[in-house]
Amino acid sequence: MIPPDFQPEDKVWLASKNIKNTRPTKKLSEGWLGPFEQSSIPNQHQFPPPVIVEEQEEWEVAQVLDSKLKRGKFWYLVEWKGFSEDPERTTWEPASNLTNSPDLVKDFHLLYADKPGPISSRV
Repeated sequence: MIPPDFQPEDKVWLASKNIKNTRPTKKLSEGWLGPFEQSSIPNQHQFPPPVIVEEQEEWEVAQVLDSKLKRGKFWYLVEWKGFSEDPERTTWEPASNLTNSPDLVKDFHLLYADKPGPISSRV
């Protein structure tokens, strides 16, 4: 997934999913807040620059957290390098997106042998 390319002074909306408010129920809360002006001040929640591999952008995997079998395909819950402290930045990725991280996938299956995964990743 490619992150949006925001520029300073762009107008952006903020998802209110994880923002506490005084409404009696979440159902009555606004789904989005804003628009806000994008600031030019960098912070820890900005995406780190991608690695360029074979002329394509590629994001670096920090570790594999979980796996599942969905519709006959293996999926991995991935923590991205640079976002270790932000659990909301983990994403489910098909196994085909982790072809450049075979050691991390193998390490995951060594630690969690009971989790679903391809037979070739088992030891």
